[in-house]
Amino acid sequence: MPVQMKLGAITLDCPDPLALAAFYQQATGLEPHPKSDADFAGLNREDGLFIGFQRVDDYQAPSWPDQTVPQQLHICFNIEIEDDLDEAEAQLLELGAGKPDHQPHDEARARVFTDPVGHPFCLVRR
Repeated sequence: MPVQMKLGAITLDCPDPLALAAFYQQATGLEPHPKSDADFAGLNREDGLFIGFQRVDDYQAPSWPDQTVPQQLHICFNIEIEDDLDEAEAQLLELGAGKPDHQPHDEARARVFTDPVGHPFCLVRR
């Protein structure tokens, strides 16, 4: 029987941890980690999941969907079926997200965005 593992943390490379943490905090409502600083910032979820953001000198943004600079990581955020994807998209774009022209899914169910430093992520209707 495999060991029962539960995801505890995800950490993203970036040029400015506090700025990227602020973007995701506004987008998700997660609580900032009290020991966040200019080199490493984080967000906490009630169930213990931690999203971290670590400073990387000479950071290169992923070039998704091409793989000149691989995406490195892809995060999906679920939203409830009654939530409006168009409203969520408008909010994310206002916060600084990008929306690539290439959308590989049915946009009524899922949409791909990029955070302010280029990491791709999806909003998926559950």
